[in-house]
Amino acid sequence: MSDESTKSGGRPPRGPARKGPRGNNRGGGRGQGPNGPRHGDSRSERPGGRTGGRPAKGSMAKGRSAKPQAPRGVGRATAPVADGPDWLYGIHAVRAALLNPKRRILRIIATEKAFETIAEPARKRGLQVEKADARELDQMFPAGAVHQGLALRVAPLPEPVLADIIEQTKAAEAAGETARPVVILDQVTDPQNVGAVLRSAAVFGARAVIVTRRNSPPVTGALAKAASGAVEQMQLVQVPNVAQAIAVLQSEGWFAVGLEGTGDKSLSQMDLTGKIAIVMGAEGTGLRRLTAERCDMLARIPGEPGFASLNVSNATAVTLYEISRQRGA
Repeated sequence: MSDESTKSGGRPPRGPARKGPRGNNRGGGRGQGPNGPRHGDSRSERPGGRTGGRPAKGSMAKGRSAKPQAPRGVGRATAPVADGPDWLYGIHAVRAALLNPKRRILRIIATEKAFETIAEPARKRGLQVEKADARELDQMFPAGAVHQGLALRVAPLPEPVLADIIEQTKAAEAAGETARPVVILDQVTDPQNVGAVLRSAAVFGARAVIVTRRNSPPVTGALAKAASGAVEQMQLVQVPNVAQAIAVLQSEGWFAVGLEGTGDKSLSQMDLTGKIAIVMGAEGTGLRRLTAERCDMLARIPGEPGFASLNVSNATAVTLYEISRQRGA
């Protein structure tokens, strides 16, 4: 600063304060317009526009034609979202969540094309559907995610425990119903496989799918998409130790059948009409030693010699089908 300005009273006087876009000329709002944060605003921007007085994108600046404003919150749809447990995508996963009274819905976004597929269940739940285009949804999710024009932010479902499954089975038996099988996954880590197992379990009427708390994938959008809505129907139980969970079920009268390529019997040679827990190993490694030793029997799925095996989700589907067939379902 020059000596002249210092002598004349310090800093030069400021000019008139700039006003932001219409309806937003109050200070201290961190880019807040009448409808909340606008797409493109940040903490460092001046209220009412970017640094230098330029109006923020999408604002109602004088002399410029304004873009139609999306519903509140859709402007943030372009921010990348981790494939975590609070976002579901895809027609079947989203519709199933909307139809599940136990699922709390926080936000729903749809393209114009996909809107009709969820309009009725969304209306029945009193939900406001936010509109976005497919490119915005592409940017929300990891590359390759097939969102089909739908995204749903949800709260987690209640988590069942092993004791719930045992009590439900006792109640069903007391009512004269046949006990449903349970599926136990021994450290299966691929979300696509776990999702497909949930889907097969729902199709063939299993009671629950049991997984380890560690070394199992979380219920992400990718897993829910692979499950095709079965996340909302099938109980997913997390346990700290698979061998201990098998022991608890055995103490309640369950027969544990582990699937191995070198199993003692073929599935079709076994009686699978009682309380059955099928135990499936991870891709490549199969059942861990302690898990295999805990099973009452190791079984195999017959196939052509010289070919390795089915993947875990297909093997689960075949096993559940055999159980269903033996029960005359």
